[in-house]
Amino acid sequence: MTTQRARRTARSAALAAVTAVLALGLAACGGAGEGSKTAGDGDHAAGAAQSRSAAHEEGKGGAARTISSTDTKKEARSATVSSGRGEAAGTGATAGAQPCRGDELLVTAVHRFAGQQGDHLLVTASNESAKPCWVTSYPAVKLGDDVDGRVLPHSKKDNPGGDKRLTLRPGDKVYSAVNLFDYGSGHHTARSFALALRGTDGHAGPYYSVDSKGRKPQFSWNEADVLNWNTEKPYDF
Repeated sequence: MTTQRARRTARSAALAAVTAVLALGLAACGGAGEGSKTAGDGDHAAGAAQSRSAAHEEGKGGAARTISSTDTKKEARSATVSSGRGEAAGTGATAGAQPCRGDELLVTAVHRFAGQQGDHLLVTASNESAKPCWVTSYPAVKLGDDVDGRVLPHSKKDNPGGDKRLTLRPGDKVYSAVNLFDYGSGHHTARSFALALRGTDGHAGPYYSVDSKGRKPQFSWNEADVLNWNTEKPYDF
């Protein structure tokens, strides 16, 4: 009896120890599972937070990009308006504009202040074509009917800037003037003159005959010179 009871007691103790070990093992497994699950939820929550944060930043970034795009469009419109103003001034080279040849221009001359101080021929050139073109420097002018005569010099009292290109859109006008100096004796008299346009190299193109108009179309001179093309009338008084 004593031996059997001892064996039962030993067996019960062994079973209790195994059970305790199993319980600890299950507790350990269960703890690890819970910990993994919690960590997983934490990672998932952190990932979701990061996703929301990223989405929020993307939303802000998208808004910023939209504003930037809008600003760019405004800048582009502003540049277009500014460019338009530049072309309207007549000093900028309009896209595609070619040098005026002369046959697309209507050139007129009016004799002003005949016999007075300031006696001159007001020369007006108007673009009668459907395309823009440009002029530069001052026109080459030969007074009278002698096309082989002397080309008048540029006025020493002229304003600077004759090297600029003045763009004439269809209907636009530019002006020049032939200053006449009549000393009363040994002078020349005429009613017309020959005019040619100059290129950027200063060379003159073909000459065109221009008749003088005004109250006294006939003009006289001992000496004469020419002003640069301008968008405003010279001596407009």
